[in-house]
Amino acid sequence: MPSFSLPPINDNPDGSWGPSSSNLPEQFKFKDIPYAPYSKADKLGRFADWNDPSADNRPAAVGLPSTQNTRGGGPGGRRRDGATVFGSGTASAFAYFHVEDESSFSLVDNKTAAPRRGGGFARGRGGNRGNATWSGRGNPRGGRGGAGGRGNFNQRGGRRGGWRDWEKTGRTRESSVVISPQWSMLEEIEFHRLAKLRLEVDAPEDIDSYGRLFPYEKSYDRITTKTERPLQLIDRIKYNTTTSDDPVIQQLASKGTATVYATDVILSVLMCAPRSVYPWDIVIVREGNNLFFDKRDGGPFDTVTVNENASDPPQDPTPPNPNNPTEKTAVPETPSINSATSLSLEATYINQNFSFQAVCENPPPPAVDFAHPNPFYGPDETDPLASCGYRYRVFDLGITEDEDIKICVRTEVDAYSPGQGNPRDGQGLVTIRALNEFDPRAQGAGGAPDWRSKLDSQRGAVVATEMKNNSCKLAKWAVQSVLAGADLMKIGYISRANPRDPSRHVILSTASMRPTDFAGQLGVSLANGWGIVRTVTDLCMKMPEGKYVLVKDPNKPVIRLYAVPLGTFTAEEEDGEPSEDEGESN
Repeated sequence: MPSFSLPPINDNPDGSWGPSSSNLPEQFKFKDIPYAPYSKADKLGRFADWNDPSADNRPAAVGLPSTQNTRGGGPGGRRRDGATVFGSGTASAFAYFHVEDESSFSLVDNKTAAPRRGGGFARGRGGNRGNATWSGRGNPRGGRGGAGGRGNFNQRGGRRGGWRDWEKTGRTRESSVVISPQWSMLEEIEFHRLAKLRLEVDAPEDIDSYGRLFPYEKSYDRITTKTERPLQLIDRIKYNTTTSDDPVIQQLASKGTATVYATDVILSVLMCAPRSVYPWDIVIVREGNNLFFDKRDGGPFDTVTVNENASDPPQDPTPPNPNNPTEKTAVPETPSINSATSLSLEATYINQNFSFQAVCENPPPPAVDFAHPNPFYGPDETDPLASCGYRYRVFDLGITEDEDIKICVRTEVDAYSPGQGNPRDGQGLVTIRALNEFDPRAQGAGGAPDWRSKLDSQRGAVVATEMKNNSCKLAKWAVQSVLAGADLMKIGYISRANPRDPSRHVILSTASMRPTDFAGQLGVSLANGWGIVRTVTDLCMKMPEGKYVLVKDPNKPVIRLYAVPLGTFTAEEEDGEPSEDEGESN
């Protein structure tokens, strides 16, 4: 009968779990063996991948993480550009080094290895030979779909590239307003927190209406790229007065009509804040129990952005460094016609003139006068007014029935559609906007197709590109139209007559859509926008009376609320510097 003996039991006198280190045999103590950093995310690869020309082909020990493998395609896998291996900064004790002369080594098989599909300089699906092909738009494109395809290099699933990628890391934007040291930051909110806010708001109450509307010229709906029309320069007056300077809002505030007062332009920026990339700022004044959302003269609310949401938006020339003597004395670089500032001014010019041109000022049909004349047109004005109607509407932001938080908004409409009802009752109202094409080959074009060749045959591709590159701008237009109660939005597609001449433009087409449907296509949530407005309102109502500024960070998706002196942004200030009175008071 075989004998059986129990294994020895090593008692740990320290009382901790496991055997004592003094009782372990020498071969289990792992003395003088270096530690190899290892992450659970790293996969175990090969000794070496001799077929990968970009790999570090030094053999590695069995069971150690390969420096070339992580997620990615191909044998052994390849880490994406820019990613580092766990522990790569530690000197490897297992690295193999050549210590003998291998000059006598010779390769038996001299056949050239076949190129691997999808890697390096291989030919991708639909692409040309070479690492990257260049489209007519000036952007590197991959084998599928060009700049908007599944990879901007000729390998399927490759890294998405763009125009001058190596310069993007150093590009920073300046704030829309100079942050003074006297300002105190009260709150900072990230965009991902704003995107979670929700507030359902009922239909508004119409308080009053002002201005005169002309009918929309329906012949512009029939324009095609073959029957293009030149954009005309029409001299008309249209006001963009801030909230506090509006005489109608001043009267309504004295009557206690609402708690918060704003314009549709300012409110749309706040409601679409999570989509914004460029910096902006809103001046908030609390007087008693009232809040006024204002804009600064010459600020970002007076112009229209271009390709703000593109992967590589238009850029302004880098300003000279004041700390560098050579740059300080250098002549500033002249902005090109395709810089961000130049394109913004051009887009503003196009929007104004298209809205003036797309209405019929000669009857029939006749113009429609609202209940009151234009409140900003003085008796000394002689220039003709543009077609514009102002509707003052009140929205209830209360969550419960006991809350009395209302916001009065001055909304604008540009024309009315004949035969759609009485415009005085809010029927058939139209807002008119314009998208502009500058040069599809220029930097900052965002991969937009050539409108003259694609607008009639592939309108969906053009619209999809504009919705991607101008997501924030289109969302603000949709919100403004919904706030105004407009039934239709008219968006013109306007391009330069010559890509090198920003002064002459032609109208290629016009699209018509309902604002609520368009907002749904853009993924705009009005409930989220109202939640943002209510959150900012609650923050300001907790503060004492005074002046505050809500600033969008120029380079981060975050907004900050500052408390500022009452004399900030007065008429005496120039170039964003505090006035002398303000400096003395501080």
